[in-house]
Amino acid sequence: MKISISELMARSGVAFGTSGARGLATAMTDRVCYAYTKGFLQYLEGIGELKRAGERVAVGGDFRPSSDRVMEAVCRAAEDMGYSAVNCGKVPSPAAALFGLENKIPAIMVTGSHIPDDRNGIKFNKVTGEVLKEDEKGMSSQVVELNDALFGADGYFAKAKAPHEISPVAGENYAMRYLNFFAHDALKGIRVGVYQHSAVGRDVLVKILSHLGAEVAPLGRSEKFIPVDTEAIRPEDVQMAAAWAKTGKYDALVSADGDSDRPLISDERGHWLRGDVAGILCAKYLGADSVSTPVSCNTAVEKCGWFKEIRRTRIGSPFVIASMLQATAAGAKRVVGYEANGGFLLNSEIETGGKKLRALPTRDAVIVMLGILLLAKAQGKTVSQLAASLPARFTASDRLKNFATEKSGAMLAKFNSGNATADKTAIEVIFGSICGRVASLNRTDGLRIVFTNEEVIHLRPSGNAPEFRCYAEAATEARAREITAAALAGIAG
Repeated sequence: MKISISELMARSGVAFGTSGARGLATAMTDRVCYAYTKGFLQYLEGIGELKRAGERVAVGGDFRPSSDRVMEAVCRAAEDMGYSAVNCGKVPSPAAALFGLENKIPAIMVTGSHIPDDRNGIKFNKVTGEVLKEDEKGMSSQVVELNDALFGADGYFAKAKAPHEISPVAGENYAMRYLNFFAHDALKGIRVGVYQHSAVGRDVLVKILSHLGAEVAPLGRSEKFIPVDTEAIRPEDVQMAAAWAKTGKYDALVSADGDSDRPLISDERGHWLRGDVAGILCAKYLGADSVSTPVSCNTAVEKCGWFKEIRRTRIGSPFVIASMLQATAAGAKRVVGYEANGGFLLNSEIETGGKKLRALPTRDAVIVMLGILLLAKAQGKTVSQLAASLPARFTASDRLKNFATEKSGAMLAKFNSGNATADKTAIEVIFGSICGRVASLNRTDGLRIVFTNEEVIHLRPSGNAPEFRCYAEAATEARAREITAAALAGIAG
């Protein structure tokens, strides 16, 4: 039978967001995942990226309980269309993307990133890189042919097949990307604790850091999936980092989210850096001349004066990538991007001492860790001193969980009447006691409110989960956290 992907999205509740398709693992049946994969590959055929003649499709996944099953559904869909599925195994999202770019093949990553393990997702990478916003419509408009004899009434495969043999090449290539570029003793003398939890890149992190000369200690490994969100760090992760740092054994702690494309890096005190601060420091190390970053990120990137061009975008890697492409087309030579979650994107090849680091225009965690550690070493500073060298602008973020998208839309609609004066008044009723009078509003993505005291509250529904996010910016870290907590309390009330 034939079925449209848009119809299937509406029926299953597994919809496309800025990071691919995501939904409850129970809703992501074999049939749904199989159909979505066929729709994606069929779309690539339609735009001329694939021709089916034995071409390969790379498939990777994270450590969620449902990932193996979804990976098999993706592999079977690819093979039933005449492609050869390459099971890359459990690898970081940027490793799968890099393997696809290097081999000029699509790469599909099964991951829900940082969201709880009762959910999962499928992230699609075209032959030329990440799926962008203009691709979503083309993918969701596909009509695919399904053989319903393949599936039972529950939507799962009627007959199981032996799992696809795992190829370790993608993971190995990702590690060698850094080991071939940086000197073998680049991190000599640096002591790093790797908070491993259930991050899919936990072992490759240890390999890269230790092979570059760092003294590395694995910490906090978990065989149960832990939803580490680099934008809303769990209190227990804050406490563990502080406890590890008190031993005095580490110059920094590093970690990543579930699919290991978003980094966490702490200073020597166990204080996790905000992702947008880490992004500025990494861009500095790489000598960027153009930086693309979402409107929600710390304004220290403008205030530091380190970069020739700052381009502000909507939130989500597709928008950052589109901005970087524009910057490159306009003649910028070292084009980078980063997000508030710390994910760092490199749109230019970096050449140093005859060695080249190829562009990787998708979220990556490792380059941030290496960039900050090497910048600190080069300047003879601690990581905390590096962070302190930036202008005193601090950001914080958190979210209300299980906050329906419709409810988020209704909340923002209260402040979008079409009358600027009325909107400011409505905002001050809820947030005036927190930050005072409103100076300006920016609706590039959600609602960014700048107050006359230069404090910022940015409100935005999550693009891939039923959550309502709040970002705040202030002159001190404590004040930014205070604003975030108070603003979310006001919204919840």
